[in-house]
Amino acid sequence: MSLNLTLVGQLIAFAIFVWFCMKFVWPPLITAMREREEKIAGGLQQADKAEKDLELAKKKAAETLHEAKANAAELIEQANKRATQLVEEAKDQARAEGERIKSAAQAEVDQEVNRAKETLRAQVALLSVAGAEKILGASVDSEAHSKMLDQLASEL
Repeated sequence: MSLNLTLVGQLIAFAIFVWFCMKFVWPPLITAMREREEKIAGGLQQADKAEKDLELAKKKAAETLHEAKANAAELIEQANKRATQLVEEAKDQARAEGERIKSAAQAEVDQEVNRAKETLRAQVALLSVAGAEKILGASVDSEAHSKMLDQLASEL
C-alpha cells in the first residue's frame, strides 16, 4: 500500500478540522452540556425538595385533621354532657313544681275538709238543738246555751 499525497492531504485536513472543532466548537458544546446538566441537577433537587415538602404538608394536614377530629369529639361530648345536665335540671324543676302543686292541692283539700267539718258541726248543732226542743217539748235558748252547744259541736 502506498501512501500518496491525497491521503496525507486528507490527514492534514482532518487534523485541522479536529483542531478547529476542539478549539472553537467543542468548548461551547461542553459549556452548554454542563449548563444543561446543572439545570437538570437543580431541577432534580427542586423536585426532591418539593416531594419532601409535599410529604411534610401531608403529615401536617393529617395531624391537623386528627386534631380537628379530636376537638370535634370533645365538643360533642361537652354538648352531650350539657344536654344531660339540662334534662336533669328540667326533671328536678318538674319534680319541685309537682311537689309544690301537690302541696298546694293538699292544703286546699285540707281547707275544704275543715270548712265542710265546720259547716257540718254548725248543722249538727242546729239539728241537735231542734231535736232537743222536740224531745223536751220546750224551746231551748241557743244563745243561753251556746257554750254547751260549742262543746257539743267540737266533740262531733
